[in-house]
Amino acid sequence: MHWSGWAACALVAYLLGSIPFGVLLGQWRGVDVREHGSRNIGATNVGRVLGRRWGYLCFLLDAAKGAVPVAAAGELGGTLGRSADELGSSALLAWLAVPAAALAGHMASPFLGFKGGKGVATGFGALVGFWPLLAFPALAAIGVWIVVLAVGRIVSLASIVAALSLPIGVLVAGGVSSESWPLVAAASVLALLVVIRHRSNLSRLLRGQEPRIGAATRRAATPPDAFGHNDDDGRT
Repeated sequence: MHWSGWAACALVAYLLGSIPFGVLLGQWRGVDVREHGSRNIGATNVGRVLGRRWGYLCFLLDAAKGAVPVAAAGELGGTLGRSADELGSSALLAWLAVPAAALAGHMASPFLGFKGGKGVATGFGALVGFWPLLAFPALAAIGVWIVVLAVGRIVSLASIVAALSLPIGVLVAGGVSSESWPLVAAASVLALLVVIRHRSNLSRLLRGQEPRIGAATRRAATPPDAFGHNDDDGRT
């Protein structure tokens, strides 16, 4: 695919990535999630403010807006499902611009004054869409996330450790070569971005003030949904 095609794919990825699903779900329920909990638009805060099922839905939507444009660009460009050696560094760099754009859209959405979320769900989706080169390391990172969360019960800690494990997973999966270095570099940059976006969480972790899963938190009052359910009654 010509560079203009990749540029168009990156633009579409940015626009899709910039859709603030967390804010939209909150508005649907009559709540601005940016004014409650951690004030973040991501799945964790959406679940904390609106209820667990809404957090799951937000995660799926945020992951999808990363995965869909990346996989679609790979299909159009003939890169999906091929190895780094088959593609070469030039094709890899062109394709990597698409997940980078999706992540940039989520973190700096023009619909939110170029503010946004921390990029964990969208980044995960974008990596899975980069099949198979970054998909398997991403799935391994999710495994790390699950283990750390099960042990520590702190979502931010699990996200940070999982992000830091990603470059290691890329190295283990593909090794270091002249063709695969863009993948290692991209995974390292993504890990760094996730850590930077969690700097306030890191500060609270160091002070021992970061909330754990299951800790008592005050949820925003929400009206009944279309099925007559209200998440304030304790059902999630």
